[in-house]
Amino acid sequence: MTELVVQVEDASLVADLKRAIKMLRGVSGVTIPKRQKRTGLQESIEEVRTGKLYEAKDVDDLMKQLNS
Repeated sequence: MTELVVQVEDASLVADLKRAIKMLRGVSGVTIPKRQKRTGLQESIEEVRTGKLYEAKDVDDLMKQLNS
């Protein structure tokens, strides 16, 4: 069996999408897992992966970077 992952920004569309996907031939089921709340550690790891990092010598240097 093959899985298809669909990311939806507007949560109000989920019910309609679920109904539409069920109408497709060959679809055996549609499940919508509950989204788990991300921990601070998970968010930090994601920031590292996406390159959202700052490198500064000290606090003053960091503030200069953030304000520019």
